[in-house]
Amino acid sequence: MEAVTRMGRPETQEALEHSEGRVAKAIEQQTAKLPSDTFLWAAVAAMAVSAGLQLAGRRAESLFFGQWVAPFLLFGIYNKIVKVEGSDRISQA
Repeated sequence: MEAVTRMGRPETQEALEHSEGRVAKAIEQQTAKLPSDTFLWAAVAAMAVSAGLQLAGRRAESLFFGQWVAPFLLFGIYNKIVKVEGSDRISQA
């Protein structure tokens, strides 16, 4: 018997309507292999490099590396969500 979601539709139907594409699945399978703190450490490293370059008077390079921090943190959040929730509740053929 199919489980029913809060909206009253069968869970498998709802999952089919909101399933991921091939590219997203492939990316999620690869990134799920990385520990979640990898992205946190990448962000901290980008901050350290940016600060070091700022202190060295290399402002343009500092800004370049400083702009990497937010994407690394967002990738980490995405990675954690995929690990906890999963991308698809059912697999497509």
